[in-house]
Amino acid sequence: MKYGFVKTACATPQLRVADCVYNAASIVACAQKAAHAGAEILCFPELCITGYTCGDLFFQDTLLREAENALSKIICETKDLSLLIIVGLPIRHNGKIFNCAAVMQKGNLLGLIPKTHIPNYNEFYEKRHFACAPKENDTYTFQNTSVPFGSKILFQCQQSQDLCVAVEICEDLWAPLPPSTQHAMAGAVLIANLSASDETIGKAEYRRNLVSGQSARLICGYLYADAGDGESTTDMVFAGHNLIAENGTLLAQSELFQNDIIFSEIDVERLAGERRKNTSFLSNDQTGYSIVKFDVTEDSIALSRSIDPAPFVPNDPIYRAERCTSILSMQANGLKKRLAHTASKSAVVGISGGLDSTLALLVVTRAFVELQKPLSEIIAVTMPCFGTTERTRSNAERLCKALNITLRQVNITDTVCSNFRDIGQDPENHDVTFENTQARVRTLVLMNLANQTNGMVIGTGDLSELALGWATYNGDHMSMYGVNASVPKTLVRHIVATVAQSTSNTALRDVLEDILNTPVSPELLPAKDGVISQQTEEIVGPYDLHDFFLYYAVRWGFAPSKIFYLAQNAFRGQFEDEVILKWLRKFYWRFFSQQFKRSCIPDGPKVGTVTLSPRGDWRMPSDACVNLWIAELDKIEKTFIKRS
Repeated sequence: MKYGFVKTACATPQLRVADCVYNAASIVACAQKAAHAGAEILCFPELCITGYTCGDLFFQDTLLREAENALSKIICETKDLSLLIIVGLPIRHNGKIFNCAAVMQKGNLLGLIPKTHIPNYNEFYEKRHFACAPKENDTYTFQNTSVPFGSKILFQCQQSQDLCVAVEICEDLWAPLPPSTQHAMAGAVLIANLSASDETIGKAEYRRNLVSGQSARLICGYLYADAGDGESTTDMVFAGHNLIAENGTLLAQSELFQNDIIFSEIDVERLAGERRKNTSFLSNDQTGYSIVKFDVTEDSIALSRSIDPAPFVPNDPIYRAERCTSILSMQANGLKKRLAHTASKSAVVGISGGLDSTLALLVVTRAFVELQKPLSEIIAVTMPCFGTTERTRSNAERLCKALNITLRQVNITDTVCSNFRDIGQDPENHDVTFENTQARVRTLVLMNLANQTNGMVIGTGDLSELALGWATYNGDHMSMYGVNASVPKTLVRHIVATVAQSTSNTALRDVLEDILNTPVSPELLPAKDGVISQQTEEIVGPYDLHDFFLYYAVRWGFAPSKIFYLAQNAFRGQFEDEVILKWLRKFYWRFFSQQFKRSCIPDGPKVGTVTLSPRGDWRMPSDACVNLWIAELDKIEKTFIKRS
């Protein structure tokens, strides 16, 4: 299992009602196709060996006997395949008939799981034929071998403690308390559901929501294999609606009325890690469960699932606009509460004409509108110095005019030079002192203006800058409330763009569009011929990569090797592997070395799943050692050297 991924499949075979020989051959053909595609776990529909729609033929000894014979044939003809196969059939046991899932691998029947909830309403009358699963597990003798029989069976992978599989059947999912809930609490991270869900208007959407919702609720992978073409259409039709979901995300689904196999990889390492953090998941309670071992191959697999290169930014433009609008509202409401609580008359914002300060100003403006405070009490301060360009200064002025707020300009050049003289700094030496003095003087100006106007300094730094420590300690690192503190750089751009697209203020739209097209820069080094000479992404690396690294390192706790693997897939054709590795190394070095700045950041609202507040989601010592993470990257780098 490379990096915790297991390749799964759901198949709807062609079948004939009550023709077990034909159906067995069809199932074997699907299994061979899935194995050839690299699947390691394959789920088939409910009662697929006989067909779900056999009716009273389930009472026929011939059908029941031949179903078991067909199971034997499937087990025999798939013995050379390594994948775990789950098929449905009726089983006679203890004087009753049970609707069962048979789990097999490499020529062995590993267990039989009977259906727990038997529907007997509307078009369903299964209680006429089938008994519900017994409360306690039992054994079943199959070909002179005793195998576990019962609803409480866990299939544990021997190669990975994270991969544990359990099974439920159709109605079990639709019940008020699905068996999969207990399976998950016992440790199952992958649920397979064998289903025969007939198709009616609106049911496909309901089914999608049901499967996705259960996978989210249980923090699990969910395989849903549905009966399709070939079932009797006497009273119903079946669409073969196969679904694969992971923790609320639908990874793959089949087209309706097209018997097919769908594939996707489930990241069981991610699921297991999420459960370890979630205190609602207690230690696995496996009381009453039978544990059966199975194997998966350790070969690497090519990912068929898409890895989004921008995990913080929705792909769908409508959903993206909705998210950006919601985030802006959350930021404004957080600030609104703080302004009201402190009885602040004004809000002071240092504005550079860049994206972060622009977003902060948009947030402040919205908060003032909601508080019904005059916009003239928003004080935007531009503080030109050595690196300020005409373009950014002009945009700052245009933005303030478009928002109808107060603009003040404080040229800090003399103050900075005075400080240089005080400490003996050569103005021609453009080192870190040269840069940081400007940042700290700007913060001094903002704090003093806030005192002068009975106001608050509103921070502009974003989540990406906090992760990289791309802020001057006690300079732009400090404020009285940081509205952008949990907004990543890649999303800042889209929030500003959403405002630009939705506003009816033509002047505001024009200046926002120009700001969006301005290179990201702290403007601390002198401009060259009036053009920005210091571009952030040339120094620390592309924010597209850093936000990707941040998401998987902090949100999911992935190892550097796995993040690199995911980045290779996400940015294929955009960044070479060596470039990704270079900036991933930079990310880890800066992330660890700059924690001391995050340990004392101002308050700010959490708006997403990733935040670095020391009072909230991220508690990390400022003097933690990065060696283990860098050593893992060194191993990756050595593989490149060997290849070359």
